[in-house]
Formats: sequence, structure tokens, C-alpha cells
Amino acid sequence: VVEGWKVSLSPIMREGVRLDLPQYGHKQWQSYFGRTFDVYTKLWKFQQQHRQVLDNRYGLKRWQIGEVASKIGQLYYHYYLRTSETSYLNEAFSFYSAIRQRSYYYQVNKEDRPELVVKKLRYYARYIVVCLLLNKMDLVKVLVKELSEEIEDYTQRFNTEDQLEWNLVLQEVAAFVEADPVVVLNDENTVVFTSNRLQEGGVPQLEQGMVVGQLTLADALIIGNCNNQVKFSELTIDMFRILQALEREPVNLATTTSKPGTLEPSEKPAKRENPHKYLLYKPTFSQLYTFLSASFKELPANSVLLVYLSATGVFPTGRLDYEGPYDFGGVLTNTNRDVVNGETVQKRNQAQKEMHCLHPGDLFPFTRKPLFVIVDSSNSTAYKNFTNLFGQPLVCLLSPTVYPKSMQDQSQRGSLFTLFLYCPLLAFLSVCGLSSLRQGLWEKAEEFLHKVYRDIGQMITRSQAIDQAFLQFYGDEFLRLLLIRFVFCSATLRLHKLFRESRSFPESYPQLPKQDTVESSLLQKHVLELAAMLDVRSLFWDGTLDVNY
Repeated sequence: VVEGWKVSLSPIMREGVRLDLPQYGHKQWQSYFGRTFDVYTKLWKFQQQHRQVLDNRYGLKRWQIGEVASKIGQLYYHYYLRTSETSYLNEAFSFYSAIRQRSYYYQVNKEDRPELVVKKLRYYARYIVVCLLLNKMDLVKVLVKELSEEIEDYTQRFNTEDQLEWNLVLQEVAAFVEADPVVVLNDENTVVFTSNRLQEGGVPQLEQGMVVGQLTLADALIIGNCNNQVKFSELTIDMFRILQALEREPVNLATTTSKPGTLEPSEKPAKRENPHKYLLYKPTFSQLYTFLSASFKELPANSVLLVYLSATGVFPTGRLDYEGPYDFGGVLTNTNRDVVNGETVQKRNQAQKEMHCLHPGDLFPFTRKPLFVIVDSSNSTAYKNFTNLFGQPLVCLLSPTVYPKSMQDQSQRGSLFTLFLYCPLLAFLSVCGLSSLRQGLWEKAEEFLHKVYRDIGQMITRSQAIDQAFLQFYGDEFLRLLLIRFVFCSATLRLHKLFRESRSFPESYPQLPKQDTVESSLLQKHVLELAAMLDVRSLFWDGTLDVNY
């Protein structure tokens, strides 16, 4: 029996988990994943039932058990990426945690085989990614320290070519952990880590009589292509933040995870709590359009497609008499793999449009269904030149294109605009130059902001002048919170003394009625009250100031 299992499973153990199926589409990959889960589940149970025979007769090593557990954790992580179900993220954490607790890889360092040590290093890197996504920052710091020691031992023992690559991994994760501009401290001066996923009661409820749409956010494309922004494992800090803004807080680990060995990978949650997401790091135009098309094709009825673009701006080379949807530039797509007739394009005629760019016109075909666009870029305003050709709900939230010089140095640690959409209080503190805050004051400010959010919601739904597209999207909790945070961001920056140019304020398509929302006297009063609570009132103008827009 044991010999038969060794033969049948050896190709899997030799090649590892192959995850090169197309990442787009919701269905075609599921049967392959299901079969792979089934094989690894049987393998895991088999080694449990026959451990003594495998140890004594066949010399099964603990690192081999750890390798199986690591592959199962990897499968769960990729299942999370493809479904956005955080329960699978919890399961990946369960397996990775068991590997460390049971020291499955402990003996690897005693063997003179560098490829085994690399398996251990890869396990650490994957475990860290899962912990980052679950906001287990204390554990991340411990794992980074252990990984650093493992890399140092690895490079001293083996003269390998990948030493610089592993040191870069360390640098990236260290920068990622330190990216938040503000820390919250408890009474013992210990850093408190807070989650910014959608929590129960975290979004203003719809009031009786509110007339809003019944649309649901079903799919989201999260695209990151910013030069020099902090990243780890093909996830920029902006992508990481917006990813969490589109997820509900996972249920407590203690109630959801099972011990390794009791796997049930085929059981899917009855209801998708989070929108399905695609994470695209520096995609080419071809890749981006493929994923957009797949999402568009599979979008259910009465659903919304969200496109988040965090990317370097591409500006037009000259002005033409006719200005259409391809004349304003857009955001950069990756040029590395895009070729024309087998050769990369070196230079273009000035009259031609930039081909490695997502122009506003490129999104026009997808406005046949409800589309919600967020652009965080130095050329975000290119996307305010939209035309709603098909009469479907369409909203674009656009970042400032210029920031005060004193804040430009922070761009590596993520965009201020995305930070507002992710955690408005964190962004408010950052824009006020605060680097730390006591936990008690943080909680007081958060409680105050919940009241502000409720008032902003009423401003949006009660405005007589607001475009109906905003109300169509307001019924979805994720989109509701994004709209509310956008209004709060815009009101804050308009009152801040450092933000003097109109280009330093967020914009939207369609435009919001300013007097009813971002310049509302009630909202301005709230912003100043929050500033006074945090002792930074002097950084803001009085709410009555007339600003030149």
C-alpha cells in the first residue's frame, strides 16, 4: 500500500503545486483546484494513519510532512485570492502556523542541501503574506526576525546566486510593515494594531424612506503600477489597503479554523460576503483588458464592477482641435511584455496616442453595465472626461493630482487619497503631521467619525441636486462607505491650510453638488471639531473661507 502511494503521489511531490491555470474567470479553475485539494487531503490523512511505517521503513522526514502542509496552506491562500473568502485565508494561516509550532522544517538546516533551505525560506515568505493580510503585525515582526536569521545562515553556508534576492525580500517586508504613517499606542506605550476591514456596524445604515439603488458590488479589479511604491509579493501598499477596504472582517479564528488533517476544501460558504477581486501588479494593457473583459462577461445581473487604478500618470504630448477620450492621457500599463510584430515599440509619432496606457476611452465599452472607478494617479483628472454613452450607473472617484511639497516625500509609503478611502482617521492624522496617538483618543475620534459618516450619508441621500448615479451605488455597503470617505477626504483637504491649489482636491465624475456635500457647513464644522479634539485646529481654515477652485 505504501509503495503504491509513493508511486502515485511522487509526481505531485516532485513538481509541487502548479497554479498556472488562467487567473480570470470564476468557474473553469474550480474543478482543477478541487481535485488537487482532494489529492493533498488524502496524502495528509495517509501520512497521519501510517506515520510509524513511513518513519521506520521509508525514512519519512519531518520536513517532508512540512512540505505537504505548506502546499495545502498555499492552496488555501490561492483559493482565497480567487474567491475573496477570508475563511480560506484563515485556513492557510492554520496550516502555516502548525508548521512553525511543530518545527517541521527544523532539521532542514542540518542537511547539506540548499534547495531544502529555499523551501523553508519560501514557506516563511508565504506565511508572512498571510499574516499581513490578517493584520497579525506582531507575529509578522517575529517571523521577519526568524526569516532574517534563516537567510543569514543560508548565505553563510551556501555560496548561492540568490542572496541579493532574499535580502530584497527582507527589505520589502520591513518597509511594508513600517508603511503606516501613524501608530496607536496603549498605556504601556505598546503599538496597537487595528483592522480596517468592514466591521459589523461600521457603515451607516439605510434609513427608512431613503430611495437608493439595489445594486451589489460583485467584482473588483485592483491594479497597482506606481513606480517606487512600497510592495511585498506583488502587492503594493495601495493595493493592500484598498483590498481590505473591500472585505468584511474575518470571523474569529478560534471559531473557523480546523486542525491540519480535518480538511474540507470543497465546502464553499453559502453566501459570498466579499466582492470577488483580481489583484493585478504592473499588468500590461493586454492583461488588464483580458481581466476586465472576463469580469464584465461574468458580472451577474444588478451587480457592479469596480476598477481601482493606482498608477503613474501618462500625459498627452500635445493639444488637438478635437479633444476626445484618447486625448487626455491616462495611467501607465506595463511595457515589459507588450510587443508589436515581435519587437518592442521604441518611439512613436507625436500625433499618435500612448499605447502603454489605459485611456478613459478604453473603459467606454464596459460602461454598458454599472461601473464604479477609482483612479489614484498624477493624471487622475483625465478620467473626468467621461461620457455616459449607455445610461448605466457610472461614477469615477479621482485623486488629487498635486500634493503640497511637504507631503510629496511620503508617496513611497502609499497615496494619501487611498489612505483616506482605507482609514480616514489614519489619513487625517497623517495630513496633520501626527505620527502617534494614544489608544483612548483614537477610539474617541473613531466614535466621533461614525457620527460624521452618518451625517455625510444623509447629505448624499437628501441632496436635491445630486446625480442619481451616486444613489444607485449607495445601496451597497462597500460602495456606500467609499463614497462617504471620499466626501470626508475632500472636505478635509479643502479646509487644510497646506492644500491651496484646486489640483490638490479630489474630483469626481459626475460632479458632486459642493454646497450639499464637500463644502457643507455642517461637514466643515465636523472637520474642525475633529481637528480640535486632536489639538491640530490651527492647521485648518475657518469653514467660511471662500476658496478659489
